[in-house]
Amino acid sequence: MSAFKRKRGRQALAGKKAKKAKIVADGSEAALEAEQQQSNEATIPPPVSSGRWTNKERVLIFSSRGISFRTRHLMQDLRTLMPHSKGDTKMDRKDKLFIVNEVCEIKNCNKCLFFEAKKKQDLYMWISNSPHGPSAKFLVQNIHTLAELKMTGNCLKGSRPLLSFDPKFDTEPHLALLKELFTQTFSTPRYHPKSQPFVDHVFTFSIADNRIWFRNYQIMEEDAALVEVGPRFVLNLIKIFQGSFGGPTLFENKDFKSPNMHRREIRLSAAARVRENQMVKEMQKTKRSEAKVDLVTDVTADVFKTPGQEKAVHIQMEAPAPVLKKNKLKAFKQERRARR
Repeated sequence: MSAFKRKRGRQALAGKKAKKAKIVADGSEAALEAEQQQSNEATIPPPVSSGRWTNKERVLIFSSRGISFRTRHLMQDLRTLMPHSKGDTKMDRKDKLFIVNEVCEIKNCNKCLFFEAKKKQDLYMWISNSPHGPSAKFLVQNIHTLAELKMTGNCLKGSRPLLSFDPKFDTEPHLALLKELFTQTFSTPRYHPKSQPFVDHVFTFSIADNRIWFRNYQIMEEDAALVEVGPRFVLNLIKIFQGSFGGPTLFENKDFKSPNMHRREIRLSAAARVRENQMVKEMQKTKRSEAKVDLVTDVTADVFKTPGQEKAVHIQMEAPAPVLKKNKLKAFKQERRARR
């Protein structure tokens, strides 16, 4: 006997007929009941939710070579939170970014999150709608992964998130475009095979200091309070392109300063401080080596000096008596005693 296989969705409903409920009118005669039996029948419609997976959004999350361990853990956290995502091997640095569109086509993905590492310390993130665009490039800063934060919040793996956006996203056109990109990329499609039918966490995109701050919070069941789960990172917008990973520039952030320029300014300021300290030391040495110059006599120095009284000049006409020293005086006294 062959095993019975369960059918899902409309396949199960297609083989079955709709249930019928019989409604019989009130009456005492049995003949009237038999006649009105067919006229009073009412059918129960099938459920509205058919459970079909219609939104076929798939996100490819991968990176270039040279990323740090923190970036690798961040990518793993995003794949865990997004059940509609896929992974791929690292791309070589020498390859051009247009190859990412071909990788997305091979993986059957229409959205892409590509992390590009430079100098093993700068991380850039591309978010793109493959293969026609648009795409945006960000500088990723202040990365904190799930394992690093150790927050008290928790959420079910594969559950669908809510997306919360700052009201500033509706004020400018380029922010509205980014809002649509984030919505299509980070929202889990309904009835996805790998997703769970629960909504227990929320992704927040807030704008502060001309940057986009990403946070993930758990929704508590008791009082609907928010407890942070992680990960967290900050996106600094660089450019928005019309095509996927290239094309005409739709928007450019004038306030953006590259990490190379920032490090260069730090080095220049440190070098300026060192030069200033050296100049101060040289000036002190020159002051010490110079000969001391005599100050010019002050004219007003003798203002408060009063002349003393003049004494009469005394002229001594006689020679003074000889003054005997102590030793000679003692010898004279001894001779005098001896004569007696």
